[in-house]
Amino acid sequence: MSTTESNKTVVNDFIDGLFTKGDLGAVDTHLAEDFINHDPPFGVTPDREGMRDAGKMIRAAFPDWHSDTHALIAEGDLVVERFTAAGTHRGEVMGVPPTGKALSLPGINIWRLRDGLIVERWGLLDDLGFQRQLGVAS
Repeated sequence: MSTTESNKTVVNDFIDGLFTKGDLGAVDTHLAEDFINHDPPFGVTPDREGMRDAGKMIRAAFPDWHSDTHALIAEGDLVVERFTAAGTHRGEVMGVPPTGKALSLPGINIWRLRDGLIVERWGLLDDLGFQRQLGVAS
């Protein structure tokens, strides 16, 4: 398997493990100790623990959360992921009690890998659209 294909597998396994399966250990398995999240979601810290916290938060509020990958493109040490994540709102998130509604969150992530581990993330999520679905923004 080429390095670019291997990098795509690492990214896919990380997303599937942390967000779809709720495996908080995916952080330890796939993120380097010096991991930096340049665009941390939901106000979490920009490190490994922040990514673990994001996973906890999402899975607590959306137990059926899953990510559908529309494109996974790799070149050199970078992997670009275009996706839509979705789940049913069954727990409190952003101060909003459960609504039972199905919500979705489209986005794009750029991941940089080194020696088979993810070391950086840049992301663009439709935060406003997500907040509108929750009813906290208009």
